[in-house]
Amino acid sequence: MTQDNYKSNSGQRSEPEQIDLIDLIVQIWRGKVTIIVCVIVAILLAAGYLMVAKEKWTSTAIITQPDSGQVSGYSNAMNILYALSAPTIGTIQQDFITRFNSSFSALSESLDNQEEPEKLDIETAVKGQNLPLRVSYTAPSAEEAQKTLAHYIQQVDEGVAKAVGGDLKANIDARKEALEQSLTTQEKVATEQKALRIAQITQALTIAEQSKIKMPQVQQADQVSQDTMFMLGSDALSAMVKNESTRPLTFPDSYYQTRQTLFDIENLMSGDNKEELKPSNIHAYRYVMKPTLPIRRDSPKRAIILVLSMLLGGLVGAGIVLGRNALRNYQPKA
Repeated sequence: MTQDNYKSNSGQRSEPEQIDLIDLIVQIWRGKVTIIVCVIVAILLAAGYLMVAKEKWTSTAIITQPDSGQVSGYSNAMNILYALSAPTIGTIQQDFITRFNSSFSALSESLDNQEEPEKLDIETAVKGQNLPLRVSYTAPSAEEAQKTLAHYIQQVDEGVAKAVGGDLKANIDARKEALEQSLTTQEKVATEQKALRIAQITQALTIAEQSKIKMPQVQQADQVSQDTMFMLGSDALSAMVKNESTRPLTFPDSYYQTRQTLFDIENLMSGDNKEELKPSNIHAYRYVMKPTLPIRRDSPKRAIILVLSMLLGGLVGAGIVLGRNALRNYQPKA
């Protein structure tokens, strides 16, 4: 072999093989039956998956803090209990929705940790703002998702209302005890004052009898002090002792204000033994949008799955055709 021939053969072997697109298209067209079969098989597999796959539907609701009417019973009770020290209605509304958010989040974590997890979510509906809140629940059917979400919202609301009622009852009991103790103290002081007054008049009567002063020695009562009370005479002092004995206790205005507050607090309770709170229709949230009935499933996406299965089947079929032809045309090098 000459040097020129060697260089020529070497140059031909060193040239990279080029893909002939027309040849590929022809091969694929000739193997179209195989490709169609692969596409049909892929579609059938996708259809089988769609038949057994669990559907997921998500119902969504938007809630915000309760309006003033929904917490008016609680607000009125706090005003009765603490008057000017009671929290404002805005503070109460914010506290209620915060309680609802915390309880709902706890329920969501509990459901997620079950043997068969349930997807219940709560998040802010507007980025950068605490309210309103978006709550959602995912279920195998649209109706179940809507119904279950409404149930969980009501469940959390009832739980918050029960907890708030328990706190309110504890506040009522503590306030009642403090008011009753205040009344007892004021009554004891009034009784002691009455006893002291009677003792003072009795002592003055004794002095008047010993001094044999029967008739008043002063013209006006305001001229008499504790030390000169005997100058009123034994007759007047005797009448005063009898009158003071039957005279009701004298209380300051604060005593009657305390009793009025206690009556108002007792009126907050119901039942024969006054141990239960009257129904107050307390709610911890207000709907901005009630749980929706979803019209589009989250998964499986039938159209997307079918399209992807057709593409995958076509690619697999084309690969089989080209691979088979390559094996047929393969010639080992000498």
